[in-house]
Amino acid sequence: MIELEGVPELIDPVMVAAFEGWNDAGDAASTAVAHLEREWKGEVFAALDAEDYYDFQVNRPTVFMDGGVRKITWPTTRLSVVRVGGDKPRDLVLVRGIEPSMRWRSFCNELLGFAHELGVELVVILGALLGDTPHTRPVPISGTTSDTDLARRMDLEETKYEGPTGIVGILQEACTHAGVPAVSLWAAVPHYVSQPPNPKATLALLNRLEDLLDLRIPLGELPEDARAWQVGVDQLAAEDSEVAEYVQTLEEARDTAELPEASGEAIAREFERYLRRRDGGPSSGGHATADGGDGGSYLRDSPGGRPRPPRPPKAEPDDGDAGNDSSEE
Repeated sequence: MIELEGVPELIDPVMVAAFEGWNDAGDAASTAVAHLEREWKGEVFAALDAEDYYDFQVNRPTVFMDGGVRKITWPTTRLSVVRVGGDKPRDLVLVRGIEPSMRWRSFCNELLGFAHELGVELVVILGALLGDTPHTRPVPISGTTSDTDLARRMDLEETKYEGPTGIVGILQEACTHAGVPAVSLWAAVPHYVSQPPNPKATLALLNRLEDLLDLRIPLGELPEDARAWQVGVDQLAAEDSEVAEYVQTLEEARDTAELPEASGEAIAREFERYLRRRDGGPSSGGHATADGGDGGSYLRDSPGGRPRPPRPPKAEPDDGDAGNDSSEE
């Protein structure tokens, strides 16, 4: 039995989790949880024993100096609690760490033990995968669940994904078996600009989380960082005509596919977010791809030395188990 001391009784708690590694293209998901922790001043109340879950030759500890004393930081997964104020205050249990190297079932059971002890009512797992999406368009976010009732109530897709999965998919499946409602939110990151950070994808995940939980998240400098990121990628792409042509091809495919959707539901969601912010006043190895494989990095060099965008498999967002758009979790 997990016993927690010093943690107050929580109000309508929701667990929000993200893990660095295969499930976290552009570090978009882990940065989103780090942003929540920073903006709401979360305090760590528990950490999983690194010795149980990590291969230290894969995720190495780091040494640092603290007042002239050498100390070691071990790779692990930490939990913190933040309280969201407003008319209906509620608590978020934030889980941020690294995809474990081993004993995934025990890892998930330990996290679910904390969820049970804290009275968590919903688990939301954030992920990001590499896809054939243009950086110039809104970041696609897919929301999936294994729960039919939850899918209908929260306007989510029921996961039908089959293929390789990561800790996001395993944790969602563990939640399902434990009877804990769970949702995965996946951001699609352009495969041709995959290196972190990707503030545009982080921002999109936080916006979708706002809609899902009906709360207002202080965004700080994220919107400006997202704009600056896009301008920077625009400039990089413009330096190579082949890359610019490829981006244009992706844009045309995306616009054609979404044309029927310039829909009232998307517009209404944006308007609701605007009202929420106005009324609330002012106030972060390879990765999963749309087909379950590992993606490469930005503009790899061709044999002739010119950067070429890799051609990924056709994206097909889905997956609550394999958490990614169509390949991950």
